[in-house]
Amino acid sequence: MEPDVRNVSAALDLISEHWQPHRLTSVNDYDVKVVKLQGEFVWHTHPDTDELFMVRSGHLTIQLRDRDVELGPDDVFVVPAGVEHCPRADEEVSALLFEPKGTINTGDAGGDRTAALQEL
Repeated sequence: MEPDVRNVSAALDLISEHWQPHRLTSVNDYDVKVVKLQGEFVWHTHPDTDELFMVRSGHLTIQLRDRDVELGPDDVFVVPAGVEHCPRADEEVSALLFEPKGTINTGDAGGDRTAALQEL
């Protein structure tokens, strides 16, 4: 049985690899994922779903084709379904992602950055 209480900071402390999402918990048909980010990811879209980023620490840039969105601690941004984006973290960022179960981290791009969701 999954514990009733999960601690985000403790979960992030368990993560050593960048761009490797870990499931913190699930709510309805959504996974709440914790992840550490550093460097530039890949340009991709999620054609059928929005993607919510919540920064816990650090500074994250969500590059869009028409602008950059800058996020700091406790900032939240939703990338709408079908919008091409590329997250970039010049220094390490700790974040939460809210996505439907089964969402692939690289969306429609695939490639060597595609990572299976890990359990904590």
